[in-house]
Amino acid sequence: MGVWILLGIFGVGIISGIPVAFAMGVAALAAFAYEGFPLLTPFQRIISNVSVFSLMAIPFFIFAGELMLRGGIALRLVRFASSLVGHVRGGLASVNIFSSMLFGGISGSAVADVSALGSLLIPAMKEKGYRGDYAVNVTVTSSIAGVVIPPSHNMIIFSVAAGGGLSVSKLFLAGVVPGILMCVCLAVVAWLIAIKHNYPAEAFPGWSEVGRSALAAIPGFITAVIIVGGVLSGVFTVTESGAFGAIYALVLTAIVYRSLNFEDFKAAVVQSVRTTSMVMILIGCAGAFGYLLALYQVPTLLGNALTTLSDNPIMILLMINVMLLLLGMIMDMAALILICTPIFMPIAVSTGMDPIQFGIMLLMNLGLGLCTPPVGTVLFVGCAVGRVPIESAVRTIWPFYIAMFAALMLVTYVPAVSLGLPALLGR
Repeated sequence: MGVWILLGIFGVGIISGIPVAFAMGVAALAAFAYEGFPLLTPFQRIISNVSVFSLMAIPFFIFAGELMLRGGIALRLVRFASSLVGHVRGGLASVNIFSSMLFGGISGSAVADVSALGSLLIPAMKEKGYRGDYAVNVTVTSSIAGVVIPPSHNMIIFSVAAGGGLSVSKLFLAGVVPGILMCVCLAVVAWLIAIKHNYPAEAFPGWSEVGRSALAAIPGFITAVIIVGGVLSGVFTVTESGAFGAIYALVLTAIVYRSLNFEDFKAAVVQSVRTTSMVMILIGCAGAFGYLLALYQVPTLLGNALTTLSDNPIMILLMINVMLLLLGMIMDMAALILICTPIFMPIAVSTGMDPIQFGIMLLMNLGLGLCTPPVGTVLFVGCAVGRVPIESAVRTIWPFYIAMFAALMLVTYVPAVSLGLPALLGR
């Protein structure tokens, strides 16, 4: 009965539009009360779940991303991408995707990617004759690279949800190739559509311009180098790398580029505090919720149900992907990482999948949910920035879905795609 109280109240809360964190917290509180636990217990679980040192990296990552968003880094990255790939057919679409790959590796946020790059590139693409829905779809789907390419605070959330025993540095390395692969798949689709609609190509500005724009963009790249390189080298912990990255981003945007004024700084601080608060509340409530899922043996029951349907590892992983895709359509990514990791990871590992590989598969899968209705946070932001009706974007986004799904299947069934780079570097 307790499990039905837990899941029932949670489901009603989601349907009613209550924030996911509060829906989980109320459901957990009711289930704890039903089981006769002292009411202090759920709050102990909440506090213990956020009292993890590695979680301190999240506010630093978010703050560094906000500074980059408001400090002119995106404009320099777009200029570099434009000089390098803008001359191919449908060049601005390729610029958009390549810029997302670069900026995503710095900000670690799909929403920040769409907000920063979308406001620059969607109007530019429409002005050059690209359809608005095409411009939005390219921007929205390529922004998912920010979820996978390091540094990504979602990787830290996954590490915590997995029990804290997974190496964040290995997760960082494992996300590089899948993130690039996803962008390549999207670029191929964008190029084919550009040929079909005869979209224009920009003139190649020459290698001297490529060099100048690269030099202007390099200081921004160093932010990611500090964060990721510090962790991989062992010089910094994840939290220390995040702190140094945030300090560097502040110095770069405020002193070197002088593109960050005091109002932008205040906005970055306020938004970072808001985002961090939401993430931490979510992690805390998910701790109490996850404790009860384990108590009721939900992961074991679900695993037995899947193996009853099929004992073929290929089919089991496909069913996990389908479930994650469906859940990603209706719930926020961070919440699903915290809920689904303890449920699905043991099942995936039982088929022979490495936990690191599962983590990248999970992030890519839930990233796809960010641009899928009815929730689709990134899709809504992209449509708002591009002033394109959601219905128009959804009608023509399916080729990009196919490209992302192809990359997801490669990560799911070809371990070397995610594990090759960590193995090569001895991680």
